[in-house]
Amino acid sequence: MARNEIRPKIKLRSTAGTGYTYITRKNRRNDPDRMVLRKYDPVLREHVDFREDR
Repeated sequence: MARNEIRPKIKLRSTAGTGYTYITRKNRRNDPDRMVLRKYDPVLREHVDFREDR
């Protein structure tokens, strides 16, 4: 059973420049634009913005 493309996997890359990434899924119908989430960066040991990377 194939996954549909309504909820594709995306990479969230740190805007702090550490290169740390999270992988998650998003709903394209609700969030058609690029996502920006504030998450923990263990390299810096603080919360920073993570932007969707394609």
